[in-house]
Amino acid sequence: MSEPNPLTHGLYIHVPFCASRCGYCDFNTYTPQELGEQHGNSIPGYLNALEAELERAAQMWDVPEDYAGVQTVFFGGGTPSMLGHEGLTRALRAVKRTVGLAPDAEVTTESNPESTSPEFFHELREEGFTRISLGMQSAAGHVLKVLERQHTPGRPVAAAKEAMAAGFAHVNLDLIYGTPTETDADLRASLDAVLSAGVDHVSAYSLIVEDGTAMARKVRRGDLPAPDEDVLADRYTMIDNALQEHGFSWYEVSNWAKPGGECQHNLIYWRGGQWWGAGPGAHGCVRLRPEVHGHNPGGLTRTVNAKHPGKYFSGLLSSDATLSDPGPIITTEMLTDEDVRTERIMLGLRLAEGIPLQESPEVTQVIDKYVDLGLLERGLLEPGRGSRIRLTEQGRYLADGIVTDIIVAQD
Repeated sequence: MSEPNPLTHGLYIHVPFCASRCGYCDFNTYTPQELGEQHGNSIPGYLNALEAELERAAQMWDVPEDYAGVQTVFFGGGTPSMLGHEGLTRALRAVKRTVGLAPDAEVTTESNPESTSPEFFHELREEGFTRISLGMQSAAGHVLKVLERQHTPGRPVAAAKEAMAAGFAHVNLDLIYGTPTETDADLRASLDAVLSAGVDHVSAYSLIVEDGTAMARKVRRGDLPAPDEDVLADRYTMIDNALQEHGFSWYEVSNWAKPGGECQHNLIYWRGGQWWGAGPGAHGCVRLRPEVHGHNPGGLTRTVNAKHPGKYFSGLLSSDATLSDPGPIITTEMLTDEDVRTERIMLGLRLAEGIPLQESPEVTQVIDKYVDLGLLERGLLEPGRGSRIRLTEQGRYLADGIVTDIIVAQD
């Protein structure tokens, strides 16, 4: 279904802490006020539990004989930089002594610009971190206010330059486009700021108003307009044109990089590799050892961790869970071959490289339709391996619908 991925094993570590909650965010994050002062809700308690989970992962994960450690580590959140360089260093050292870290591994941490400093970046680089991802969102102050972001407009670019000065060759800036009150001029200013930073990777996501968020309540009351689909499409085109004119290429629908700047960890997701998801609420997709209860012989298993930090802490450090019964902290779901095929189409087709696909008559009919519309293109592989399909430049705008139609036809 997908070509062999040279990077096959990654580790995602979820850090659930945030200093404040942004109005648009529905991620599994908690502020100090929401958590209280129980030990399991604290950063030290979280790190203790994380170390215990990594030890369990080393026992549960069925890795090949030539396994030399995870090839990527990605700290996401939440706000991983709230751990400080001390907490992130402690966590990475735990990775090295449990699941192992391969030579030349890519090690990324997301960071909010306001919780970083030159010293922070220097210490992480010294410890072996190789990549920084900064949440910029916008260079317009009034847009940041609508999003309820805490940093000042110029701080992300300054932080990116501090990271590069500390020796980071790979730095990403995240943009959100289509925020209510954002204008074309605001987005152009944000792109100018991104390009002035000298980073080698940009992620850009359209604003999605998620149910249950503060922003959703404002939209429902009429205090803010809902994002406009036509405006979102126009803004995406602005982003794509500006980045491609300055040496970036899109390699996934929402991600652009200069040559060699692609996020290897995310490519493990999109190309169908394995990753262990550690931390509260983290999801993983791995092969488990035969002795693990509910294992999927030769197949992949989804792992899902308890969401609340307090439950995560107590489940790992205060329960009777064993290797044969991971207990309530790490629940498992065996993936069928059909599940795996569906996910590889859903994720892989968003890549510029596309996917190889064995076509049935029903699938061929759908693909032919989108090829005729100029939204897909087909390239032949060697005999017996079917066709390779990829989105065209225009197809990216309708990626979700195209993927859905192919999956339905395959079923």
